[in-house]
Amino acid sequence: MGLYERVLIPTDGSAGVEHAVQHAVDLAVEHGATVHALYVVNAASYAGLPTEAALEGIDDMLRADAEDAVASVEAIADDFDVPTETAIRDGDPSKRIVTYAETQDCDLIVMATHGRGGIDRLLLGSTAEKVVRAAEVPVLTVRVPAD
Repeated sequence: MGLYERVLIPTDGSAGVEHAVQHAVDLAVEHGATVHALYVVNAASYAGLPTEAALEGIDDMLRADAEDAVASVEAIADDFDVPTETAIRDGDPSKRIVTYAETQDCDLIVMATHGRGGIDRLLLGSTAEKVVRAAEVPVLTVRVPAD
């Protein structure tokens, strides 16, 4: 076995994440590792909506997005014969990513980052930054291309 056996790639399903996914898959190929694709549904982001019916519809939509996102990571990994495990969790993204890495004994977390700075980072926060600060395993951040 190589240096890494289990590489975690958190995904939000955005197009830019594919850049980080490719880095994770390349590392997995090099080290004979398994890729773990994780999508965290952040229910807090829609908790203020007015009706239960609206909540249910949004939850269904978010779950479908989550399934698509982890399936996309799995498809990229399959192209390189890299074994993949997928998971969908609920909660605060940074906390769930760190917890998943710990409970699944992941050796590395590979995350996309938008490279926001200044007021954007202050207002939006940075999941990648929170994970870097809290994780006990190495975190490789891959900047998402601007286009």
